[in-house]
Amino acid sequence: QVQLVESGGGLVQSGGSLRLSCTASGPIFSIAVMGWYRQSPGKERTFVAHKGTAGDPNYTEAVKGRFTLSRDNAKNTVTLEMNNLKPEDTAVYYCSAHLQESPSVRVRQYWGQGTQVTVSA
Repeated sequence: QVQLVESGGGLVQSGGSLRLSCTASGPIFSIAVMGWYRQSPGKERTFVAHKGTAGDPNYTEAVKGRFTLSRDNAKNTVTLEMNNLKPEDTAVYYCSAHLQESPSVRVRQYWGQGTQVTVSA
C-alpha cells in the first residue's frame, strides 16, 4: 500500500528554521503533485505549498518568502524548508501526494500521518 512518511518538525523559537521531509513509497505509477498542508487546533486543514512534476512550486500567501518547497521526482520526496518561523505557523503539518498506483487507476490524494511544528514566541 502507498505510504507517505514524514520527518522533521519539532519546537523552535520565533525566527528560527525547521525542515520537513516526506517520502512516498509503495505501488506508485506516477505522482502528479506533492506538497504540504497544515492544521491548527480547532481549525480546518489548509494548503501550504505544493509542486507538480515540473514548474515552480505554489505557496499560500502567508508563507511566501519564508518557506521553500523542493521535490525530487526520482526519489518521490518533497522537502519544505521553513525559515523565519512565526507562532502562527504552529500546526500539525501533513504531507500530501496526488498519485496513481497504476495506469488504470484514477489519481487519488494520499496523506502522511502528520508532524507537529511548534513555534514559541
